[in-house]
Formats: sequence, structure tokens, C-alpha cells
Amino acid sequence: MDKNTIIAIALSTLVIIGSTIIMQKRNPGMFAPREVPAAEEVANNEITDLNDSSLSDLSFTEIAEGEGTSEAIEEETITINTNKAEIVLSNKGGDIISYKLKEYEDKETGDFVQISDSISDKNRTMSVAFGNADKPVMNEMMNFEMLDEKTILFKKNVTVKKNGELKSFTYGKKYSFKDDENVFKLDLMLHSDEDLSFLNSDGVAYALRSAPQIGPHFNAKQNRYENRQMISYNGKKMKRQILGQNDFKRWSKQNDFIWLAIAGKYFTEIMIPSNPSIINAGFFSTLIEKDNYANAQAMIERSAISGTDISDSYYMYFGPRDEKSLARYNSAKKDNGEIANGWGIGGYRLTEVLQSSGWLKWLEKILQFCLEWIYKVVRNWGVAIIILTILLKVVMFPLSKKQSMSTLIMQDMQPKVQAIQEKYKGDQQKMQAEMAKIYQEAGYNPASGCLPMVFQFLVLFAMYNLFNYKFEFRGATFIPGWIPDLSTGDSVWSMPFVIPFLGWDQLRLLPIIYTVTQLFFGKITNVGGAAQPQGGMNMKFMMYGMPIIFFFLFYNAPSGLLIYWTVSNLFQMIQQIIINKMMATKKAEMAAAKKNAGVTQKTLPPKSKRK
Repeated sequence: MDKNTIIAIALSTLVIIGSTIIMQKRNPGMFAPREVPAAEEVANNEITDLNDSSLSDLSFTEIAEGEGTSEAIEEETITINTNKAEIVLSNKGGDIISYKLKEYEDKETGDFVQISDSISDKNRTMSVAFGNADKPVMNEMMNFEMLDEKTILFKKNVTVKKNGELKSFTYGKKYSFKDDENVFKLDLMLHSDEDLSFLNSDGVAYALRSAPQIGPHFNAKQNRYENRQMISYNGKKMKRQILGQNDFKRWSKQNDFIWLAIAGKYFTEIMIPSNPSIINAGFFSTLIEKDNYANAQAMIERSAISGTDISDSYYMYFGPRDEKSLARYNSAKKDNGEIANGWGIGGYRLTEVLQSSGWLKWLEKILQFCLEWIYKVVRNWGVAIIILTILLKVVMFPLSKKQSMSTLIMQDMQPKVQAIQEKYKGDQQKMQAEMAKIYQEAGYNPASGCLPMVFQFLVLFAMYNLFNYKFEFRGATFIPGWIPDLSTGDSVWSMPFVIPFLGWDQLRLLPIIYTVTQLFFGKITNVGGAAQPQGGMNMKFMMYGMPIIFFFLFYNAPSGLLIYWTVSNLFQMIQQIIINKMMATKKAEMAAAKKNAGVTQKTLPPKSKRK
């Protein structure tokens, strides 16, 4: 492999890592909160509670009946269990304060994965703000009743002041959960004896929020291979953005999405209004609200309302960011006609929330299929990565060989090329014609040196995304005691201190092995290869400087990625040794051919004397 190839691979890797770091920085364009007249603010001291014996009746008329009471309601928590999740709700706002996924362990805490992170007294999961998205959430105690073991209804009589007049309405929140489902349903209900339009503010009735931050908890400064993304889908196109910090921004306009999501590396929360036409806009917040930890919160504004009864339904996906779990909601029915999910909903294409390689998605799918097929045989994801890497190198060996041989031919043609460039430097058309002639005589195709490099780039990008985001790598053990989780860095020693500036608290062996293989690979590539200039500051930097830089960049990289890169280097070294020997033989043959051609030319008589 020649110098240009090394430079290209190094730069492409830097682009990948650099872009990830840059996109994690703060996004420009701070949202300016909108002014709302003080007369429209909720008067908390004038809110009265509803104590109704007929809570189980979901009719707004029935909910509105009953005598009000001034008795203070204490905060209570209610736990609902499905076989997928343990959900804890509070009657303070009727919100979710904990949502643990029972099928997934958080090794940091030793508990189930907590997907509703950074809950505070002022910001909770599924909290509602009356008015625009930047308004404080409904923070009052509500009455509640369990309608069955997986369905709960919260409700309250609320009084607000509008233009000096008191306006009353009844507010209800109903949660419905099911076994075997990562989706739950939320119904928001409003009733008043007069038109509810008094709730509208700047064309908005209320704003519904996801969790303040999607779990599990992560350190954005240490883990540069994880981020938080805002994603939406309008039925045709997906829109995605990596979120920065300390921002509050409008995401989309009215009728611009059918669902809105916040996504971490392995888990996601998707908000799906059953009637997207009622949505005014989507927002996201990454404001720092608790313990110096930035939010990653999606918000949906409901358009202005009218009438005396309003009932809005939302489906919420809280679960893994993997194809198998999400695909159940792409269609309401399977190909065989069976119901695809317990809610009987479909057409949402939730798989658009998956992290993909963009236009290289087709290649990633092929690599994923091969990886999963190998795993079925070996039953170890780390071994599967190694086998797939070796297979790829075997497949690409002819291309690497052809690239090196093309470089050798190009080196041999350099004197002729330089002579033509000098002779026809004022006539580009003639120069290109003459260059084409010598290429044809030598049997050299300029594209032959580029195609192998392009193919390697494509594989590099697709493999990076596959190994960095594949859900099955989360918690997958390769070597117990050393690499217990392919989605995180390896560890041979937990240091009792943190290295300043770097933030490292683990001694990792894989980055060291990777760096050593990179150094040896650079050395071997520059021994016996064609067109490899020896010495020079640029080459020394490529050989020694870049691997050291990579060491710091990749120190906390997921083990799966480092295994791929390390094995790739080791096998590439073996291939390069073989190619170097083949090129040495080819050089000798070319030198002998030139020598013979020179002897033949000397022994031939002048053209005038030939018969």
C-alpha cells in the first residue's frame, strides 16, 4: 500500500472522529423564549382539586361532575409493571418519574436500564405545560385511579385567570400499558362548560415533553462515541441532528412530522401523535437543568383548540434502538395477516430512527448480514468481528495487489510521463493524448489505482457505523475480565485516580495493541514498496505521529471498533509482506526486461541496412 493510501485512510479516520467531536459541540441559534401576557399564567393558588367517586368513567361529562374540595393532596407514587418495563408515576402532574427496561442491564448501576434520566421536581417524563413549549410544566397534585393493573387515570379541576376572569376546566391524563410492548398510550383530555379556546397562547394549547434526558446516564466528555440525536419523520423523509448543549430550539413546523424522537446510542424515545395534523411544532431542549448534565428532551406543541371537549392520543415508544423491536410498528399487520403488535398500529416506519451509513446503508446491510451469519456459528460477537475482518481482507487482497502493481508500473513510467509533460506543457490536449498512448503501451489504467482505495473507504465507513452502533454489541462479552462489553472500552486496571485533562480512569490494553500494530504496519508498508520515498518529515509524521494521535483519539473507543481496526492492521501487514515480495520479483523482471531490450537494441543493425 503506498503513501497516498495511508494518508487517505488516516485522513478519513480523522474526519470520522473529528466530525463526531465537532457535532457534539453546541449548535448555534439559541431559541428566544416568547413573551406571554401575565394574565394568561396559571394561578396556582386558585387551583382546586377534584374528588370524584366516578373516576373510572372516562366521559368528560362524568369527569367534570363532583364536588370540589380544598383538601391538600400529598404526593404519591404508583408503580406499574409489564414484562418489558417497570414504570413509576407520580400524581404530581400525573407524570412518569422512572421508566426502567427490564430486559436490559445497566452495568454502571447494577440495575435495569433507566431510560427516563435527569428527572427533577420541575421537569419530568410526559409532563405538560399549558401554553408554549418554554412554559413551566403543570406541577400540581392530581387525583388518580387505577382503571386496571396496567391503566391509570389522573385528573384535576384547574382554574386559570384570563383577561381578569377566572376560567375553569378539567384536565385528565390516562396511561395505558401492555405486556410484550415497548409502546404505551397516553390520552390527554380537557373539558370545560365553555369554549376551551381560553387556553390558547400564540396558537398553542399545551406542550408535551419526553424525558428530560434519555438514559442510561453517560459522560459526554469521556465518551465521544455516543451522542444524543433529535430525529423526525414526515412519512417520506427522515430528519436528524446531533444535539449540542445548552440550547432550546424549534425543530419543525406544523404538519412537518408524524413522529418525533430523542435517540441515544442504544435506546430511543419516540413520540407519535395519533393525529399529526393537530401538532403545531416540535422543539428540543439541551438546557443544563440538573447536576451540570445537559437535557436531551423533545417537546410537541399542540395547536390551538376550540370546543368544550378535547381528547388527544399519543403513542410512546420507550425502548431499544434496534431493528427487531422497532420494525413491529412499521406495519399494523405482518405479511401473513397477523397483527404485528398489540396496539394494532402501523405505517410509522419507526426503523427510520436507526443509525445508518446513509447512502452506504446497502453495504452496511450486507456486512451486517454476514456478521450475524458468522455469529450464529461461533456464538461470540468478538470472534465474529475477527472472522468478518479477515474475510474482508481476503476479498480485498486482489484489489490491494492490483493497486500496488499499478503504482509500480506508474513509477516505471515516470521518466516518460515527465518528458511528455515538459514537451507539451503548453498544449494540454496533446499532452493528454500522448499520456494515453504510453498508458496503453504499458497496459496501465489510471483508475486501477483509485478503485481499490475507494472500495476500502466504503467498507471503512460502513464498518465504523456497524461496529459502533450495533445494538447486540451492548453488553456482549468477548474475553471475560478484559473485554466484558464490546460497546465500551476494555479495562485491565481501574486506576484510583483520574488523569488530568484526559479524564482517563481505566488502563486499557486494546488501544496500546492497536497503536503498536499501526506503527509496524506503517514501517512494513514503507519497506520494499513502490514509490515509497524514504525519510522526510512528512513520511516520518505519517509513520510515527499519526499512530500516536490515534492512540489518544481511540483510547475510549468501543472494543468492537478497536478489535476490527487491530485485526485489520495485523492481517494487512501479512498481506503487505506478501505484496512486497511480489513487487520485488516484479521489479527484477522489469529490470531484466529493460536490460534485454537494451542489448537487443544494440545488436540490431541500423534501419537503413535492415532488409
